[in-house]
Amino acid sequence: MNRKLRQRSAAEPRWSIRERRLALWISAGVAVVLILMALWPISKTSIDFRAVRMSPSERAGSTAFRETRWYELGPTGWDPYKEARELRRNGTGFSDTDPRAAELLRKLRDIWDNAPINPAMDGAAIRIPGYVVPLEQGPGGVREFLLVPYFGACIHTPPPPSNQILRVTAASPIQNLHTMDNVWVSGRLKAATSDSPMGRSSYSMQIDAIEPYKRKEE
Repeated sequence: MNRKLRQRSAAEPRWSIRERRLALWISAGVAVVLILMALWPISKTSIDFRAVRMSPSERAGSTAFRETRWYELGPTGWDPYKEARELRRNGTGFSDTDPRAAELLRKLRDIWDNAPINPAMDGAAIRIPGYVVPLEQGPGGVREFLLVPYFGACIHTPPPPSNQILRVTAASPIQNLHTMDNVWVSGRLKAATSDSPMGRSSYSMQIDAIEPYKRKEE
């Protein structure tokens, strides 16, 4: 038995088809968990919004913020996976060590890092939910962060397309704001590409208001 195992190991240094399928199922399971975590509401928060949240009188006199969904930040009909699917078809059969696989990944990353914006959103006053990825943090709190559409983006997974990342700055530090806190931000959107260690963003916002995310029925 041991001899057979040694022979199999020498003849087949790579994973078997069964092992590859198992790894594929595990990867799919992890992806499902991340999606569920992104959709699961956070009912409690320790965020202190006193430094940046507007009072009722200030909100009443401010520009109305239109509730916006993430897909609206890309042009109508834009499909971030269209080119990716084509590139994947051309790359079918590449091993992880094949230089062509590295080139394929580079092309995919280039497509996402240069994702097109929706010109109609430049200058729009919006309110949008997302997850926090701190960029500038000090003793007083977080003053700058990325807002991303799903849990784990820019942290445990590759960054989303650049038009699905919003770079947010606050006039004063936000206390007790943590990585992956789920929040609503309100402010005027600006088309501005910028790079950070956590990913490239196509939009920026100086926020007027920030609040914990809650479902409408709450």
